[in-house]
Amino acid sequence: MGWCVMLRVATLASGSSGNCTVVSDGRVHILIDAGISTRRIAQGLKALGTELRHVSGVLITHEHTDHVSALPVLCRQTGAALYTAEGTACELCGRWQGMVERFRVFEPGQRFELGGLEIGTFPTSHDCACPVGYWVTDGKRKVALCTDTGAATPQAREGVRGAHTLIGEFNYDPEMLRRGPYPLHLQNRIRGEWGHLSNQAGGGAGRLGGGPGDKPGDPGPPVGGEQPAGAGAGGGEKSPGRAGAGGGRRGVGGGAAE
Repeated sequence: MGWCVMLRVATLASGSSGNCTVVSDGRVHILIDAGISTRRIAQGLKALGTELRHVSGVLITHEHTDHVSALPVLCRQTGAALYTAEGTACELCGRWQGMVERFRVFEPGQRFELGGLEIGTFPTSHDCACPVGYWVTDGKRKVALCTDTGAATPQAREGVRGAHTLIGEFNYDPEMLRRGPYPLHLQNRIRGEWGHLSNQAGGGAGRLGGGPGDKPGDPGPPVGGEQPAGAGAGGGEKSPGRAGAGGGRRGVGGGAAE
């Protein structure tokens, strides 16, 4: 394979048209979100030296279409389990039939293991059922993903602390947004607590991840969009359970937020 036996990350797609990230240690291949076609995912994996059938699991941040559109086909073509918060699983099971058994649900803040890699979760702030971010570690290196959030929650700051690679999202300029063509209600959604962080907040991205000297309990310096601690942070290392469910984008450019 083209991967060395160390933790690597690759973004297959990012933007309002679809999002998908791969994290792998060369043995275990994990997708974070699947908002592009299964064909594109397969092509991206092939370029990285692996195949769709080798995907061990899919970590889902939230239920917006640009993060989940490939799930029905992906479930038909692979045996990969779907990991997400229970509220998100409920939304997706109501949208697509026959997927309940594929979900492994958790409470935001919970940690679990997938193929020998440790996965951490933390709540984010977005206008959907139960949005989360993730960190993945092999014990030596840590990758974190925190996107689609209108506020840097203390739980998110703690979750990404010490990450060697941090994938974040800062997708609009406040002044350009104010002067642009979007109606006021959409502007308020984008810049609100449940929307997205601005480009200016990207200046705090390095501080959001912290550094080698940071301690887990150290609150660190303030970051744009920071909010007080709120409900939704779980904790512990329980394994995700099966779903009890029945029936915008990365980078620094402005644009429509999903």
